Amino acid sequence: METVRAADHDRYVSALYAPEDKRDALFSLYAFNAEISGIRDRIREALPGEVRLQWWRDVIATEGNGDGVGHPVADALKATISAYRLPKPAFENMLEARVFDLYDDPMPSRTDLEGYCGETAAALIQLAAMVLDPVEAPRFAELAGRAGCAQAMTGLLLLLPLHRKRGQCFVPADILAAAGSSPEEFVAGNGGPGAQRAVAAMIALAQEHLAAFESGASALPVSLRPAFLPLALSRAYLGKMESSRRSPLNGVARLSAWRRHWLLLRRATRGWPDA
Repeated sequence: METVRAADHDRYVSALYAPEDKRDALFSLYAFNAEISGIRDRIREALPGEVRLQWWRDVIATEGNGDGVGHPVADALKATISAYRLPKPAFENMLEARVFDLYDDPMPSRTDLEGYCGETAAALIQLAAMVLDPVEAPRFAELAGRAGCAQAMTGLLLLLPLHRKRGQCFVPADILAAAGSSPEEFVAGNGGPGAQRAVAAMIALAQEHLAAFESGASALPVSLRPAFLPLALSRAYLGKMESSRRSPLNGVARLSAWRRHWLLLRRATRGWPDA
């Protein structure tokens, strides 16, 4: 819980809206996600990061809980996987996708970006849904895919200044080419003349997935809402990026704490009613 509160406050608050007997399992999933998504922040070279990802693969692949591995997040995650019979391939795919984070290779295409989002954020939403309601969760796998793309793309836009400073480019090369830019130009200096067009295209892509999620979200049962709750913030973040005078290239769009809590509370209690 403390790991999630420090590293991913929006998911931390979302988990508090889940039934009390489900929260520890959600926290274990979100803490695992925080651990693997933050590896790049803790390393200087890619190889130690790959070693860390492999360690997680080995931990998850090991059958049974035994006496644990002495790592609180890993032990909690293994207990959750066992208790809720979560599919291990989903975790393996998530870890494989995170290898991309360790390097500065450009994202090749929109399809590749959507695949990355599907194996990270969307998979996490679906796993959380399986914890909350294993009967209903399979019906909303496609909606989780849309939600994950919207959430992950919003997050990548928020992290643009950090990624550009590192020389990383998550904006797909085909989107950059259509905007008159390239991965090399995008991460250098002011990003070049096509940078703002590329950012606008990324915002539009995130909004497209968000709209697809929202069009079907009214059917979500109350039991699954906590898994999707972070999406309550995505439209507000994207709107802020569009309206702000400061480009997402150089500044991070922020929402006040009270507004984030209000948006989460509203969706937790009302869901996503039909427009």
